Amino acid sequence: MAVLDIVLWDLLGKMTDLPVYALLGGYRTKVPAYASTIDGAVKGPLSNPETYADFAQQCLEMGYKAFKIHPFVWADVQTHIDAVLALGDRVGGKMDLMLDSFNWYQTFADALKVGRACDEAGFFWYEDPYSDGGWTPWSHARLREMIRTPLLQGEKVKTMEQRMDLILQKATDYIRGDVGQQGLTGTMKLAHAAESVGMDIEPHTAGPENLHFMAAVKNANYYEVVWVHPNVPDFNPPIYKNMNVTRLDCIDKDGMVEVPDGPGFGTEYDWDYIARGSTGKETVTG
Repeated sequence: MAVLDIVLWDLLGKMTDLPVYALLGGYRTKVPAYASTIDGAVKGPLSNPETYADFAQQCLEMGYKAFKIHPFVWADVQTHIDAVLALGDRVGGKMDLMLDSFNWYQTFADALKVGRACDEAGFFWYEDPYSDGGWTPWSHARLREMIRTPLLQGEKVKTMEQRMDLILQKATDYIRGDVGQQGLTGTMKLAHAAESVGMDIEPHTAGPENLHFMAAVKNANYYEVVWVHPNVPDFNPPIYKNMNVTRLDCIDKDGMVEVPDGPGFGTEYDWDYIARGSTGKETVTG
């Protein structure tokens, strides 16, 4: 349903000759972005704390004001702690730093150890700490009491009600919105619900629909340019003819991404490229 919802918003924009963000209310035309790394590697770049710090420095010099790591491939929790501290030493105070542990930590104790390292390094948020998948608000509320770093939760639960339960039980400090799961309609509902209790919503992953969502709301901090890597300029296939909204270099010198202002999402698809790469077709009918 989310895919159909997104398509219908794009169609409405084309019918009215308006960008989707204007249809949703319109708040801004540029949004700040963070570099969100490919999962930690076993060799080469992003295979150890120092190379994460090197890449953060590169992104800072490009103009990024924020940087997030996914080190969960490493079995040793101490290596995660070392990566957090290496980032704090290299770029702490110069850019907002985030950790997405992707529910890797197997115990509350490990999650707490990493959280205290985030405190020491001054992290902006600590995302999906441990292996329960965000399904236990009580334990995350206890974790919030024991660390200073704000928690970001909600990616691993599916419904608006579950996400609001995390908020109302004081189990998170930011709530994760997911246009790909909930559509623009559902994610806007969550954004307004979060705003009603003074909380920010952070959209998940990159793409024109997420840019338009961010351009329509006040209570969101960063657009996620995902997945980035020193050797991979774009994790996503180049399906758009007229825009760069997923590459590492999609930002301007101030770390901002301009929101497409054409009708709908403003996208022009490279149908030749899509046809060359297609392996099949599915037709959805009403």
